[in-house]
Amino acid sequence: MELNESNYGPFLPFLIREDITDVDFNGRQLWIKSVNGKRVLVDNPGVTNEFIDQFSHRIANLVNQPFNQTYSLLEAETDCLRVSVMHESIAISGRSLSIRKSFPKMRMNEKQMIDTGYCDVEILNFLKNCVYAHMNIVFCGEPGAGKTECAKFFSSYIPANERVITIEDNAELHYEQIHPGRDSVALRVDSQHFTYEQAIKSSLRQNPAWIMLSEARSREVKYLLECWSTGVSGFTTIHTDDVRKIPDRIQNMMEISREAQRLENQIFEFVRIGVLIRSRNVNSSQKGRYIDQVGIFYRENGQNEISLFVQDGQIRDRRLPDSVQRTMERAGISEPLGGCTWNKES
Repeated sequence: MELNESNYGPFLPFLIREDITDVDFNGRQLWIKSVNGKRVLVDNPGVTNEFIDQFSHRIANLVNQPFNQTYSLLEAETDCLRVSVMHESIAISGRSLSIRKSFPKMRMNEKQMIDTGYCDVEILNFLKNCVYAHMNIVFCGEPGAGKTECAKFFSSYIPANERVITIEDNAELHYEQIHPGRDSVALRVDSQHFTYEQAIKSSLRQNPAWIMLSEARSREVKYLLECWSTGVSGFTTIHTDDVRKIPDRIQNMMEISREAQRLENQIFEFVRIGVLIRSRNVNSSQKGRYIDQVGIFYRENGQNEISLFVQDGQIRDRRLPDSVQRTMERAGISEPLGGCTWNKES
């Protein structure tokens, strides 16, 4: 659906702004969210019930689905927007909708990250080196924290000659569009025709160096860990508010407790780095995102361990576990916190 006034009406001015990530209507009010995490109520947005009804039907036609009291949930996506609509039969405050923007561009860069306090130089260098050393990374945080944007940024340090397969139900990573010319395959999944489990298993037959799962929500994470156990590297995102909760969060995704228990050792062996993104108040009118925690997962003498490398945005312990130090050395990285001596385009 083309991004123009006839389709999006009073939403359009906010959808075309690069600093806006979310547009939400709760049946009475229009709220927008910016890239720094701040949400603002829009005065006199000009949103009428007639427009909301027309917009809902355009979205329903786009996905060829009914939308009424019986079919009260509607979800659709375009190349750069993800739309969710709830019918007034279940949203008693009025028809509710949410539009999440995901344009195929990089919002973050190194200078901006350092200047705004997103992370300091040594943390940035360490995570870049983790990518170059092919360590599997889980980005976590609350909804809207910026997990996917962080994953998109660090995916740019994957060497250009290494094949990347992205697996998503809604296009958010945009790896092949952000990095044209690189070897990449983008897979789209759905619950009926091509599931996450099928996509992950099929990916192994496509000679990947990296598999990026946009979000781990359920038991598909088991198959992702199995992929990583073969030597394929990757990223994913998870909803949790502490890197130390990542193992429990993954285990809780399993439907059978027996599977969850067997998974614990795999988590500590094949998930190497956890990165927590948070937002904080910069001043009375502005919020900013930052890397709060970096955790290192490893097994030592048969025990599962978590080393909290970064806490509250500051390096807590500069000593790295022996397994991580060896991985860095095998990749030719002598100073894990120092500047990179490799070229991401190589």
